[in-house]
Amino acid sequence: MKIGLVRHFKVTRGFPKEKLLSARELDRWLDEYDLSDVEIAPVDLGDTQWKRCYVSPLSRARTTAETIYSGELIELEGLREVRPDPILQSDVRLPFLVWPILLRLAWFINHNSQTEGQADVEKRASDVLDEILARDEQEVLIVSHGGIMMFLRKELLRRGFSGPKFGYAENGTLYTFEKKP
Repeated sequence: MKIGLVRHFKVTRGFPKEKLLSARELDRWLDEYDLSDVEIAPVDLGDTQWKRCYVSPLSRARTTAETIYSGELIELEGLREVRPDPILQSDVRLPFLVWPILLRLAWFINHNSQTEGQADVEKRASDVLDEILARDEQEVLIVSHGGIMMFLRKELLRRGFSGPKFGYAENGTLYTFEKKP
């Protein structure tokens, strides 16, 4: 059985022009990022004939999947990106590049501001793979996001698949995992 993971194409929405952002402004930028167009690029899917494609409901993943796969797309909410919640709900303005550090730190320590913690995302990745593997298909493509892909990779390895290492997946790159019968 083969499972191919592909991170969505690169998003065209650039970093904010403002040097300092409040939590509210950061949320607005993240919403814009979620709705952003992508830069279409070629993707090498190898010589595997992918039989089914599962995709995150976010438009950047959906556009990528529509571009690289010609068959039916099955949206799974569990493939949605991991999005930490701002820990500060005040008008404090911080440099844009400080926000991701704070958000990830809050997420990793399971700060009470987070609606979804690390254990929740691990379970979500496991549940998604349970659903996909229950269909007993042999060549499955999954188009998703960098954050959830790290958890999918970890879960695939735990289930006996072999595949490549990656820190943060590159946009529009196929990572193939295989489990021998």
